[in-house]
Order: sequence, then C-alpha cells, then structure tokens
Amino acid sequence: MTETDNAMCADNMPDTVVVTGMSGAGRTEAMHVFEDMGYFCVDNIPSSLIVDMVELNGRAGEGGERKKLAMVCDARNGEYFGSLMDALAALRDEGVDATVVFLDADDGKLVSRYKSSRRRHPLCVEGATIAQGIQRERTMLMDIRDAADYVVDTTDMMPQELRNRLRSIFDSGGERKGLAVTVYSFGFKHGAPADADLVIDVRFLPNPYYNPDLRDLTGLDAPVRDFVMFRDETIEFKKRWHALLDVVMPGYVSEGKQQLAIGVGCTGGQHRSVALAESTGDYLKSKGYRVSVAHRDLSLAKRKSADIDDESPDVHAG
Repeated sequence: MTETDNAMCADNMPDTVVVTGMSGAGRTEAMHVFEDMGYFCVDNIPSSLIVDMVELNGRAGEGGERKKLAMVCDARNGEYFGSLMDALAALRDEGVDATVVFLDADDGKLVSRYKSSRRRHPLCVEGATIAQGIQRERTMLMDIRDAADYVVDTTDMMPQELRNRLRSIFDSGGERKGLAVTVYSFGFKHGAPADADLVIDVRFLPNPYYNPDLRDLTGLDAPVRDFVMFRDETIEFKKRWHALLDVVMPGYVSEGKQQLAIGVGCTGGQHRSVALAESTGDYLKSKGYRVSVAHRDLSLAKRKSADIDDESPDVHAG
C-alpha cells in the first residue's frame, strides 16, 4: 500500500510500529520522529526478536501504561535479518496488529547518499559496488515492501520533510508536540541561565517580597500568584509576551527544532518568575505544544526575611 493522506488522529496512533526499508532512505531520522512522539524505539533489531520485544514491552506495562513501541528491522542485521514477514505473522497470531512503514528512495539517490556519507552499504560484499548492494537489498525486501502499510519515498525529501510526513501520518495535528518545550523560572542573583533559547526578565514587575504577608510564600501560592498576575503591568506584559510567542514558536516548529528552553527570570527565582513561568507553560499548552515547567532556583530562594542581610532589591528573592 502506498502512503495516503488519510492521517491517523493522535488518539489512534498504533501501539506497535515496524520501520524497515532501503539503507540510506531515512530510517534513523524516522526513529527520531517516533521518539519525539513518545514511542520507545529499538534500532537494528533482528526479526527473530521482534515478538519477544513486544511481549517484554507488554510485561513492562503491566499495572501501568504500556509504552508505544517502534522497531527498526532491516538488512543491516545480515544473516540475523531472517524473515520479517514471518515475524509479522507471528505478531498477528499473538493479537498484535503492527503497522509497517517502508522507507524507499530511487537507486541513484541512494548511491549518492552513500557516496556523500562515505559509509559502506551493509550488503556490499567484497568487490561489490554500492549499486549492486542496493539491488541485493531490493530483492531481499521486495515482499515486505508490497505488504507495508505505508511506503514513503524519500528521494526528494529533506530530513524536515520526512519528519513532517511521518507526523502527518501518525500524529495528525501533532506537529507542535514534536517540539519539547521546557519553561523554567530562575533568579538572576543565582546566575543567568546558560541553556535557555529565550530569556525574559520580569524584574520590572512589582516585587511581592516587600509585602510581609507574601515574603515567605512562592509564585506557586495563590496569594503571590494573584498579586503578580492581576496587576495592570502584568496584564499588559502578557499580551505582548504571548504575541511574541505566537510569532517565534511556529518558526521553531517549521525549522524542525526538537527542544526549546524558555527562561523566565526575576531577582531570586521565588515569586514573579515562578508565577509567570507557570502562566507561560499554561499558555503554550493551550496552543498544543508539549510543555514541562520547572523552577530552577526555588529551592535556593530564601524564605525567611531573617536570612536576608542586604535590604537592596538586588538581593531579595523575587
């Protein structure tokens, strides 16, 4: 079956996927896509171990949520490749309906890719050319190509196009979830972040530290959160901040960025940055991104006013 435009919705993503196809057609890139979609991925697995791997995954999920499983099985296994068709039949006998993805490209493109990578084709025996190795592989994989659920021709694809194509098949509407976003709060007095792609400084907002009732609380507490979030300054800031995110986030997705870190900083990483990191995470989640929120310096923030000797704003937790 050739690839169709009928994409599966995210809730119906198959539990088990077998990726195979021609060497040089993009299997490694495909594994990265499935990892981003939350699959447990196994590369270069012998066909004789596929059933065992599925059973092992099932036992690991007993009493909890079983992980979705993606496995690459191809000619690199050499004599261990065996009969992938027999392994798929064995899975069906076990009640497992595995989805097979076959990646292909025309011979000229495969030869070109191997020449540029300077790697040896797995079926190039001594004295054989790359083209001869490719022909041996085509013969070996002919039956599985005919039986595949999806055949994806990567001849004219860039890596990002392959990622988008696989997501369109297996995770309709999930392109944004392919970008793992971490939003974290921090305090500038504990050091500026070294790993953030975007940094926003919210020290211009009024500091809850100066309210004795809020000083020992954090941005995770409702009184502090309300103090920060319901101010006119914050409401106006959020409009502009969200507008900026609406511009840059789709750009990161289209460029194929896999991980993005956003740092939200105040003075001590206790009040303002914590509240706004949580708010930023909620906003991005509402837009369909896969987001985690962390608070880098919350454990370092000084909760008791007696712990702070210097009364200047630069050393107060914020």
